Amino acid sequence: MTIKTPIYMDNSATTQCDPRVVDKMVRYFAEDFGNAASRNHAFGWQAESAVDQAREEVALLLGAHPKEIVFTSGSTEANNLAIKGVAEMYASKGRHLISCVTEHKAVIDPLKHLEQQGYEVTWLEVDGMGRIDLEALRGAIRPDTILVSLMAANNETGTAHPIAEIGALCKERGVLFHTDATQVVGRMPIDVQSQGIDLLSLSAHKFYGPKGVGALYVRRKSPRVRLAPLMDGGGHERGMRSGTLNVPGIAGMGEAARLAREEFDQNVAKVQALRDRLEQGILAGLPDAVVNGDTEHRLPHLSNISFPYVEGESMIMGIKDVAVSSGSACTSASLEPSYVLKSLGLGDELAHSSIRFSVGRFNTEEEVDFVVDLVVREVTRLREMSPLWEMVQEGIDLSKVKWTHH
Repeated sequence: MTIKTPIYMDNSATTQCDPRVVDKMVRYFAEDFGNAASRNHAFGWQAESAVDQAREEVALLLGAHPKEIVFTSGSTEANNLAIKGVAEMYASKGRHLISCVTEHKAVIDPLKHLEQQGYEVTWLEVDGMGRIDLEALRGAIRPDTILVSLMAANNETGTAHPIAEIGALCKERGVLFHTDATQVVGRMPIDVQSQGIDLLSLSAHKFYGPKGVGALYVRRKSPRVRLAPLMDGGGHERGMRSGTLNVPGIAGMGEAARLAREEFDQNVAKVQALRDRLEQGILAGLPDAVVNGDTEHRLPHLSNISFPYVEGESMIMGIKDVAVSSGSACTSASLEPSYVLKSLGLGDELAHSSIRFSVGRFNTEEEVDFVVDLVVREVTRLREMSPLWEMVQEGIDLSKVKWTHH
């Protein structure tokens, strides 16, 4: 059987739109092209009903009420709306926020923006697995703390935070809890009630929906969360996010949410089996490869592996038949080693030699086996060219070598 290359294994960066999602969207471009805010004719009503249906599906996926879903252009906007919206609305209560050094840039950067405006942010550190310390979080909460923002699972390592415990802690201390759940939707169970989540960001293109559409869940009772809007206009989305709604995108997101919920168990079982097969295959062929992050509490579809004595960029060139990433798609334009991996205590060398494999709904076992063979072959080839590898084989401890600079 011939394998069609390149093989896509970068599902944490984006996923293919499910054909059923595309089918759902097409009619809202062509026949039912109305504006969901046009209340005077059938075109508008049809669009509005598509949006209502999607709102319901997204809410069901999260265990929320449809009125708690605000549509955005994606998780980056949802994160900004949650963080800046809370900061502005609750400034009189306090100006202190808590987050973590391994968050996505779409959380880190809005918080840095607030720091420049006189807010104070406590940045929690992580252990070698990428986990935060709940006691450190407890100790960081102060009377003027208004928001804790911690991701549900990390986009580079797959490490999952103990969301329910964090939610309970925030509730106990009367602090709002926001989670960036971009990587988790459709891959791990989410329930905003039992997990005590007040605000949650998600993006359709991470669960087989279209790009450029996402949502923010905003709790409406106990406590009712209030947000200052980032965009003012016609008061769409309960005043939190003005602008004509992207009806085709929202309809697609709704359909993707329905599929994620109805096919959850089989999807998760499938990607987990593929990921385990990939990881075990690579480790069997390259026993000194290192799996990064928390191998127990993690996303089911992702494996971040470091290949000592091999440079990540040359590795990606070597396996160009496979679409993977080093670091995350969001910051890989720079050759800096991943800040997430460095936060786990990995040195530059290992951080530079790491590859993130993320499988999805459309990958097959044949593709996984092809990738395992390719990776093992390439790492072996690149190592044979590496003087460092040669020294290690001779039993030299590289950390004790005195390198001379001419």
